[in-house]
Amino acid sequence: MRTIKADNITKAVADLTLKANCSLRSDLLGLIKSAYKKETNKKAQAALGAIIKNARIARQEKLAICQDTGLPLVFVEAGQNVKVLGDFRKAVMKGIALGYKAANFRKSIVYDPILRGKPVYEGAIIHTDIVKGERLKITVMPKGFGCENKSQLKMFLPTASIEEIKDFVIQAVKKAGPDACPPYIVGVGIGGAADYASLLAKKALLRSLYIPTLKLEKDLLKAINALSIGPMGLGGRTTCLAVNVETYPTHIAGLPVAVNISCHALRSASITL
Repeated sequence: MRTIKADNITKAVADLTLKANCSLRSDLLGLIKSAYKKETNKKAQAALGAIIKNARIARQEKLAICQDTGLPLVFVEAGQNVKVLGDFRKAVMKGIALGYKAANFRKSIVYDPILRGKPVYEGAIIHTDIVKGERLKITVMPKGFGCENKSQLKMFLPTASIEEIKDFVIQAVKKAGPDACPPYIVGVGIGGAADYASLLAKKALLRSLYIPTLKLEKDLLKAINALSIGPMGLGGRTTCLAVNVETYPTHIAGLPVAVNISCHALRSASITL
């Protein structure tokens, strides 16, 4: 049994909030740079160039990549042989608040979703998986709501064809249009129940973005880019940088499919304690 102090978790989470918000993921930045070199539409290429410049300045100056520093999502892989000394949830929440406050990020969280009220730093959504071992992996993903608001969920009949699923995903991106700051990264969750399909779609965004592993991912990427929405809606070749699909067993009477879209500033950072 390995013991980890709650204070160490708080510090780790606070550090991750800064890294995630200020340093664009290397796999994503690589795709953006590649798209910049291949783009033939001058306006679209200029937009990609601005994104690359913005990422460089944010990293160097430790500034937020985007003014919307998002709703912090915290993904935890907790080894079954790990013991936390203290309140794990409080440690994570404290780390989020400390990190956001120290960096002077925007207050984007309201405690009452109906009455709203004054925005605060405190608040995060924690997803925990129990795994083998004695390590604790923590990933912070600040999810901006310009793109989160474009999420889609559909409960298909189990007889639905792969073409119907493809059309649903493509139409979700088409409906988002230029509003959520393309080029996009698209996460797709297929299976489970309604809640789990949505979680799968979000987890898909944490995967490496370099190489599509499924034919479905390749087909969707090609079809979405054929929409020609382009960077910031300016047209061109790059509407989508990557499509990641995650699947899970489901009930014989259903086929849940969820789409979670990320803007070009897909942010996440991880640490293993």
